[in-house]
Amino acid sequence: MPRRLFAMGLLAAPLLALAQGASTGAEVYPSRPVRFIVGLPPGGSPDLIARTVASGLAGAWLHNVVVDNRPGGGRNIVGETVARSAPDGYTWLLTNDNMLTVNPHLGKTPFDPFRDFTPVTLLARLQFLLVIHPAVPAKSVQELVALAKAKPGSLNYGTSGNGSAQHLGTTLLQHLAGIEMTHVPYKGAGPALADLLPGRIQVWIGAANSLLPHVKEGRLRLLAGVGPQRYPTLPDVPTIAESGVPGYRHEVWVALTMPAKVPPAIVAKVNADVSRVLNAPEVKARLAPLGIEVATGSPQALAQLIRDDYARWGKVIKAAGIRAE
Repeated sequence: MPRRLFAMGLLAAPLLALAQGASTGAEVYPSRPVRFIVGLPPGGSPDLIARTVASGLAGAWLHNVVVDNRPGGGRNIVGETVARSAPDGYTWLLTNDNMLTVNPHLGKTPFDPFRDFTPVTLLARLQFLLVIHPAVPAKSVQELVALAKAKPGSLNYGTSGNGSAQHLGTTLLQHLAGIEMTHVPYKGAGPALADLLPGRIQVWIGAANSLLPHVKEGRLRLLAGVGPQRYPTLPDVPTIAESGVPGYRHEVWVALTMPAKVPPAIVAKVNADVSRVLNAPEVKARLAPLGIEVATGSPQALAQLIRDDYARWGKVIKAAGIRAE
């Protein structure tokens, strides 16, 4: 074949493939913007994770991933919105641990946590810490437990409401340690922290990034981390489990899901591309000091995590008699 004809053939091949794709209805994903729904206001750790993913994909994809913040409704509203969306891969949901594993136990939800969503990937685990007001005469988890046993109900603990991460974490602590403290629910972590700092409530389990500045200033006393292992960025902080409450484990996570029946090829592409963005060394290094541990994985691993946490928290909620507000 003459060299010129050979070169023309190389140039024509991609065009022919595109033409064949168009004629058969094939579509390169994504062919339009993707909507990434976050059921929380801008500014928090989950929102930061979503925006990190969106900005990281902007350089690799021809179309943007648009973060759509929709707070309120206990995140059941956004769950229903995504569950009823077309299964074409263009509607994503930032799913937190409470949405699919806790809320269904608190009352009827407008979606089924197993049938109505396609697990894509775990995104990250958030560092949560157990802190107390410095006026409380306890320097460790053991001393806090002893104080609570000696004076049942005398300590007040704050939460962001029934079924929140703070509520479940403290309820699990009370259940395993055999103690009783008084629950003071708030409409969000901000108002609770405002009462914790002057000592109107004494005990709090919350996000590390919002608590550590106050710990460093001496306004709060840090007792332990709530995860199954010590946090890599806080190696000197013991876990609650190793501090005298064996079996304690409270993992707060965020994940990416889509409506049920999204084509496997799209799920695989999103999983791979999102994982590549979050596992970039510079991204992990930027998120770690904020209490965000990147923790991507397979769709199957996320599905198993949802099933396991659903069963585990169901037992805790039933034993404690927790109900929706």
